[in-house]
Amino acid sequence: MVKRIPLRQPRGRLYRASACVIRSALRLTTRKDWHGMHDMPAEGGFIAVSNHVTYADPLTLAHFLYNSGYAPHFLAKSPLFEVPMFGTILRKTDQIPVHRGTVRAKDAVDTGMKVLDSGGVIAIFPEGTLTRDPDLWPMVARTGAARMALLTGVPVIPVAQWGAHRLLGRYSKVLKPFPRKRITVMAGPPIELDDLRARPLDNDSLREASTRIMDTLTVMVEQMRGEKAPVVRFDMRKKTG
Repeated sequence: MVKRIPLRQPRGRLYRASACVIRSALRLTTRKDWHGMHDMPAEGGFIAVSNHVTYADPLTLAHFLYNSGYAPHFLAKSPLFEVPMFGTILRKTDQIPVHRGTVRAKDAVDTGMKVLDSGGVIAIFPEGTLTRDPDLWPMVARTGAARMALLTGVPVIPVAQWGAHRLLGRYSKVLKPFPRKRITVMAGPPIELDDLRARPLDNDSLREASTRIMDTLTVMVEQMRGEKAPVVRFDMRKKTG
């Protein structure tokens, strides 16, 4: 049985209540196959990066991090914060909206850096959206996670996962809670980025950091699936695999 580790940082009543509801629902519908939860940083802020296959991924990632002793702040698309009641919960629990393609696009990074400076944990899906790879492999990432990592110098912890798509298919709105689905989540050692932090923060550095993040997550997903990922990673900008 995987026991919950006490939270490193206290959070408000609504956050704890929301976590309790999510944990209870996932205990009924999933079976934990978790690895590495005792090997993550014992102190200081860090960025948890994960692959993204289904809209259920934030819940299963939050479950893993919360039981590991962390109360993560998720970066999420700004339209979600406008959804009645759900948006209120996101705002009241200090999740971070991402305003893509607007003059406020930088706000998410600035807010995330403040969270990290205070010793908090940022959870982010570097791809920025559900993978478009036809076989659900990690695709080319956006540079937001890399930018935050290089600016702050905090550890970037890969937390790969596999199985949540059986609970809620990609783009599906129909839950399949029974029988309980096995969810594999694995945390790994920090991704090596120190050499890039010594370089100017330019597009080359951001792309290299993003590639290292996705390379690490892909290897971990390969291990979970017992398969090899495609040699060429799917790139939404090129619309090819």
